[in-house]
Amino acid sequence: MSIDAFAATSLPVRVGVQIAPQHALYPKIREAVQEVEDLGVDVLFNWDHFFPLHGEPDGLHFEAWSLLAAWAEQTSRIELGPLVNCNTYRNPNLQADIARTIDHISGGRLIFGTGSGWFQRDYDEYGYEFGTAGQRLDALARDLPIIRDRWTKLNPAPVRDIPILIGGGGEKKTLRIVAEHASIWHSFSNTETLERKLGILAGHADAVGRDVREIEISTGVELDFSEGLLEAQHALGVRLFTVGLSGPDYDMAPVRRLLAWRDAANA
Repeated sequence: MSIDAFAATSLPVRVGVQIAPQHALYPKIREAVQEVEDLGVDVLFNWDHFFPLHGEPDGLHFEAWSLLAAWAEQTSRIELGPLVNCNTYRNPNLQADIARTIDHISGGRLIFGTGSGWFQRDYDEYGYEFGTAGQRLDALARDLPIIRDRWTKLNPAPVRDIPILIGGGGEKKTLRIVAEHASIWHSFSNTETLERKLGILAGHADAVGRDVREIEISTGVELDFSEGLLEAQHALGVRLFTVGLSGPDYDMAPVRRLLAWRDAANA
C-alpha cells in the first residue's frame, strides 16, 4: 500500500497539547490542564521523565503517571496520556495495570503513549540500566505483547480497547513496532522526512499484514508553527498536531492558533 493511503484517511484533524511537568508547582499545572480542556483541545499529554529536559536541569518536576491519574479525575472530556511512557522504567505487566486503572478513572479516555526511552540522566539517577538504543527498542518490542495480553486478563477489563501511541522515528525497528502494535504513530519530523518515513511505515505494514489506514499519524509542532507547514503535513496524512507547553507559564496563545486552524481544516 502506498503512502497515499495515509492522506486518504477520513479522520478529522485533532489538536494535542503536551503540558511538560517542569518548572511549575502542581496548582499551576492543574490550572493549565483545566484551561486546555476548556479551550476544546482533543488530547492532553505529559512526558515520562524525572528531571526537566530544558531550562534549569534541577528545576521543579513531577512524575508522569501520578499526574495522569489526577488529570483523569480532574477532566471529563479530553483524552490523555504520556508522550511518551518509558518502557524500561516499569515492568510491562505493571504498565498495563497502571494504564488500565487510569483508563477507568478517566471513563475510557486514556491513550497509552509509549517508547523506548532516551534521556540517560533518568536512567542513571533512578538506577535503571541504560544499555543501547537497540537494546531498549528490543525491550519495547518484547514488552508490548505482554502489555496487550495483560489487558485481556485484568479484572475489570479496560473500559475500551486502549489506543497505543508509539513515539519515535527509527526506520528499521521503531516503525516496524508501530506497524505491529500502534493505533497512533508520533514523531517530530519535517515534511520531507515525514514523507520518507511514511513510505517506510507503509512497507512495514505490508510486511506484517496491517492496513495503514488503521494508524493515525501524529506530529509535534513548534510554538511558532506556520500554517503552511500544517497544511503540507496534513496533505501527507497527519491528523493529530501537538504543541508543547512548559512552566513556569503555560502560554495558551499557540494552542488557540492551532485550534482555529483545526476548526477551519475540519469545516
